[in-house]
Formats: sequence, structure tokens, C-alpha cells
Amino acid sequence: MDKPLLIGITGGTGSGKSTVSREILKSIHKKNVAIIEQDSYYKDQSHLSFEERVKTNYDHPFAFDNNLLIQHLVDLINNKPIEKPIYDFEQHTRKKETITVYPKEIIILEGILILADEQIRNLCDIKIFVDTDSDVRVIRRIERDIKERGRTLDSVINQYMTTVRPAHLQFVEPSKKYADIIIPEGGYNKVAIDIIVTKINSILDK
Repeated sequence: MDKPLLIGITGGTGSGKSTVSREILKSIHKKNVAIIEQDSYYKDQSHLSFEERVKTNYDHPFAFDNNLLIQHLVDLINNKPIEKPIYDFEQHTRKKETITVYPKEIIILEGILILADEQIRNLCDIKIFVDTDSDVRVIRRIERDIKERGRTLDSVINQYMTTVRPAHLQFVEPSKKYADIIIPEGGYNKVAIDIIVTKINSILDK
């Protein structure tokens, strides 16, 4: 297989990154696509007490094990399988289990800070920033963290105001300048999705 096409999809928390990925997948054969979530690469914290883990700022670049992520991306680009970590957001550390990911024609990388890291963005062939209003993003974040991550409403709001919003303004929003494509309204922007899919297919056809 030739070098895979690496597509980076970023944007603020709750912007609709996963929706964009799903819309792209609808138009491309799923067997040809591997999805890597930056969220899977939060640092292992098993050496810390639970009380210390809870204090982690998940929206700061220091929270991510980007060295491992970069190594895994390079392996996939070189047609080598990887063992992707699984992060437990209730225990605030990695699980012992991993997921085997095999090289595919297309690799979709999702994450809030992938364009903030020069090494990661230099690996991406197509860089997409999903731009969604902050009020929509915070509502989505509240719904997700309560339903999927076992958080309380008060804890989600406190986390948003103390770490999520400041980190978005400091790290996520400035990374928009590195994007090749900016998509307002995320996966609901059908014209933008069609343009991206057309571009992907044109690259694959070559």
C-alpha cells in the first residue's frame, strides 16, 4: 500500500469533530479508514492517587502523550499496526487493554489540540478546523460528560469555566490559522463535507 492519507480534524470541545468524521465515512468505504482519537492519548496516571488524577487539566497540551501519538501515526504511515491506548475518563487514567489498529488508505485523526503541535500538523495531509459557536459547544460538552463520563452538572460547569474555556482561547482557537479548511457548523455543513470528500477521492485516485 502507498503512503496513507492522514486527515486531521480539530476544533473546540463539542464542535462536531466526530460528526464531521462520520459524514466523511458515509461517502468512503469504511474498510479503507482508520480513526485515531487524540483523547486516547492522555497520559497514563496510574502512578497517581485518584485525588491527584481528578485535578488533571484535560484541555492543556501537557495532558497528552504526544510522543506516543506521533510514533503511532508514523507507524501507521509506514504501514505498521499499532496498539492504541484506551482512556478511562471515570478513573482518569489509561486502561490496561489496548485496541489494535491496522494501516488503512485513510487515517482520520481527531482532537482539540492536533494543530497546536507542529510535529503532528506536519504529518497531516489535510487539516480541518470545525468552527462552532461557543454556546453550542458548551451545551454539547455538558450532555456528553454527564451521559458518557459520569460527571455532575456542577463539575462540568466548573471545569468548563476554570480550564476548558481558558485553554480553548489560549491553544485551540489560535491553531485555526494552520487549517487548510475551516468548517462552520461542523457536520451539518453539507457543502463543506462534499468538498472534502471530493478532495479525498481525487487524492486517492492519483
